[in-house]
Amino acid sequence: MVNNMKLKYKLIFFYIIVVMIPVLIAGVILTNYFREGALNRAIDQATNNVEKIKSQLYSKLRVPTDISNLLYFDEDLERLVNTHYPSILELTKAYLNYTDLKEYVLRYREISNIRFFIDNPSLVDDMSIAPVTPEIRTRNWYTQAMQNNQIYWMYIHDKDPYINSPKGTINKLSLVRQVPYPEYSKSGVLMVQVNQNELNQMLHQEPFETIIIDEQGYIVSAKNPQLVGSTVDAFDIGIDVGAQSKGVFTTQVKDKDSYVIIDEMIPELSVSRLKIISVFETKSILSDANKVSQLGLFIVIGVLLVALVLVYTISLLTSNRLLRLSRQLNQVALGNLNVVSHIDGTDEIGQLSRQFNYMVASINQLIKQVIESNEKNSTLEIAQREIKLKMMASQIHPHFLFNALESIRMNAHLRGEKEIANIVRLLGKLMRKNLEVGRERAPIKEEIEMIRSYLEIQKFRYEDRLEYKITFDPAAAEVMIPPLIIQPLVENSVVHGLENKEGTVHVSIAITLTENQEIEVIVMDDGIGMKEGRLSEIMEVITKAEEEEQGRIGLRNVQQRLTLYYGAEHGLSISSREGEGTRITFSIPKEQ
Repeated sequence: MVNNMKLKYKLIFFYIIVVMIPVLIAGVILTNYFREGALNRAIDQATNNVEKIKSQLYSKLRVPTDISNLLYFDEDLERLVNTHYPSILELTKAYLNYTDLKEYVLRYREISNIRFFIDNPSLVDDMSIAPVTPEIRTRNWYTQAMQNNQIYWMYIHDKDPYINSPKGTINKLSLVRQVPYPEYSKSGVLMVQVNQNELNQMLHQEPFETIIIDEQGYIVSAKNPQLVGSTVDAFDIGIDVGAQSKGVFTTQVKDKDSYVIIDEMIPELSVSRLKIISVFETKSILSDANKVSQLGLFIVIGVLLVALVLVYTISLLTSNRLLRLSRQLNQVALGNLNVVSHIDGTDEIGQLSRQFNYMVASINQLIKQVIESNEKNSTLEIAQREIKLKMMASQIHPHFLFNALESIRMNAHLRGEKEIANIVRLLGKLMRKNLEVGRERAPIKEEIEMIRSYLEIQKFRYEDRLEYKITFDPAAAEVMIPPLIIQPLVENSVVHGLENKEGTVHVSIAITLTENQEIEVIVMDDGIGMKEGRLSEIMEVITKAEEEEQGRIGLRNVQQRLTLYYGAEHGLSISSREGEGTRITFSIPKEQ
């Protein structure tokens, strides 16, 4: 199926499968991971903040505890609150002489007021020391304190008229404890009120909504001061805070998904428990994460879309270039070899375009070579036919002449003229070879046999004026060569060598096998030779077309056949010096 798709669709398909979908999946996973990380960081931060608040609260509540310990054993306070004063004047003097409570309030910013309640009707309430009234005895904080000598921490409303100060102190977390006086068989109740501003300031910098509650569920401190004095139920946390001591909980606060971190502390020497509660809305934490995730997702999608457009553009350009190359190949397939590819670029397609041009050029060159080879073969065939025609034209009634020569030879033999009979036999043999014009190739040994017959006839004619020598390498005996390729050279040496020269002319024919595996043929004579100018004329003649020059037919015929069969490098090589003779050589490859 994929192999049937177009290239651009393949690229887009694989881009979507291999890149886009995995990136989107990874983006979703990373987004969720980022969201979870944001939540975990928020939980860790809230937990750390609660621990920090817990530590700070320990430190702030230690001051009221230490002051209560000092007052617990304060003898001056013991005498002051247990003395029966007969008059207001004496009571006033006693109050003026005892300033410890006011000094503690002024000295420590952690506390806002110190109150002491005892059953002594002679006392009056001066906002520090007050007698116990029946209404006070009914208060929860008083009854708890009188049960034992433990320290209690609790929220005390300012609505209580018996503890309200002219300043109207609001929402006070207070230390309440019993102070026994065994000598007087009495006990008083000490109340140390914590400075509300100190508690609220401790939570003011918190990033999440944080509150501190007592065991009755009253909010004693909060990041939002307006919550102080209300119960935790008004905060609508959604879980039973009183039943939880410590942990991280997921719930709904005011119908919103939120995390609640609860921790518990017991102040020093106290039996009361205070709980620190930090609440943060999940949406508020994830809003920044969602914004970053959405921004990242938009960026990823934008990059993927841009990459998709680029992939589509590149695939389209690549497909168009390939289609152009395909159309050019089709033109070549239809026989148009003049096509030139002009596809730009150095990439693989550009290389294919250049290779295509090289291929077309190579095909044109091969076709040209084939045409030249065919023309050469046609020329060779025509030349061979012309040679055959010339040979046949030069043979006037060859069968009649051959029969006549055979009659002459028999008559000469009967009369005892053996030499004449042998010459006639050689001439007949030579003529028979000439009649075999149908063969294109003949072994060298047959060519040598014909040359030997020709030389014997010429020696019969010229007698002592002609001497010849044939040197023949047996390894070249079966090498096939065009017929009558050596005989015209020998004939040329005999005819022109004996011309105008007195004395004996020596003709030698050497056929050897060279180291280059070529057959070398050398025909030499020591006749009259020729001048350099004449040699140049002859070389020019044998290389011209036949119709331009009628002389030197034999040499020209040999030259043309050698060049047509074996190439120009295997043509005739002629050297001659006047009065010294002539040397004609050529070579042919042994494998041919």
